[in-house]
Amino acid sequence: MSGRTADVVVIGGAVMGASAAFWLTRMQPGFRVVVVERDTTFARASTALSVASIRMQFTTAVNVAISRFGVEFIRDFRNSLGIDVGIGSLGLTENGYLFLTGTEEGAAVLAEVAAMQRALGAATEILSPEALKRRFPWLETSDLVAGSFGPRDEGWFDNMGLLNGLRAAAKAQGAEFIRDTVTGLDIGADRVTAVRLASGEWIACAAAINAAGTRAAEVMAMAGLPLPVEPRKRTVFVIDAPNARHPEAPLLVDRGFYLRPERGGQWITATVPDLDGPCDPDDFEPDLHLFEEVIWEQLYARAPGFDAVKVVRHWVGHYAYNTLDQNAILGPDPRLPNLFLMNGFSGHGLQQAPAVGRGIAEHVLTGGWQSLDLSDLGVARILAERPFRERAVV
Repeated sequence: MSGRTADVVVIGGAVMGASAAFWLTRMQPGFRVVVVERDTTFARASTALSVASIRMQFTTAVNVAISRFGVEFIRDFRNSLGIDVGIGSLGLTENGYLFLTGTEEGAAVLAEVAAMQRALGAATEILSPEALKRRFPWLETSDLVAGSFGPRDEGWFDNMGLLNGLRAAAKAQGAEFIRDTVTGLDIGADRVTAVRLASGEWIACAAAINAAGTRAAEVMAMAGLPLPVEPRKRTVFVIDAPNARHPEAPLLVDRGFYLRPERGGQWITATVPDLDGPCDPDDFEPDLHLFEEVIWEQLYARAPGFDAVKVVRHWVGHYAYNTLDQNAILGPDPRLPNLFLMNGFSGHGLQQAPAVGRGIAEHVLTGGWQSLDLSDLGVARILAERPFRERAVV
């Protein structure tokens, strides 16, 4: 066995770990950051399998603030990195998000959170069924009460461009990325003192960051600590609908499914389940029945142009689902104060990576939140089993 020393070991090298490494080495040049990733192809990483969207339409103010920073970082990616890594644009497509509701109660919630979102700089509009029909004539709106639409700062972008850019910039600033699997944590005096790897190597460290995505609870178990984060399987379908060509369409969130346009006149769609349970972290078998049994009937009812539809491909990704409140778990764990968590994003981690990576880096380096106050998402609520719930989970 051999060992080395680092200021920080980041466990997980997908978008969260890469963002933390980027910001740490940007804020403090010479800081020794080692990022450990089990699979540097990222073939099964949530980052790579994401639908890669960003929105302001969250129900908690902190998530809106996180996305406000994120969309500007993504929009001007080259300048955001502050270093030329050969990636000039992430192709942000600002078609917006459209949330629909068929109940008065749902409409009241949309109106309430839209006011909060606008106060933080979002452009969210509440549209009546008539206004929805005028703006999106291909939709069936007779059963709706309202829709919530973000006409700017919402859409989708290049997920792997974001990851590759952050990794390249972090490496250029001195971060080290290694392919290995973390198998253990050495603990002494209520602190992580070293991270052990499958290769037999160990890395002594002053701090560690858990950025392990769907395997975050496995990392915590190495320290004998529970974490309410589990993998949940999501099957995504790419469909062709020759009678529904609407490239300007927003990302539509309806009862039980979402839908957005894709290149070449195709569409991406998936279910929005709320009662499913955990899956094995290695289970990437698609649930193909979901399209015909759940999505298609609802999709055709909402947009009659989807009368002729063909599934042309599909894939499976995993959410790192926080079972307590579907919100991120961020910052130092009071049980091990030099172990920092960036876990449990429940499907909206990719868009939150720029701001969360910055926040974690600031906390590691200064002992507290700086640019954004992320304390609402801190570990204390998890230990107290006090939910801080995000209601807009897609």
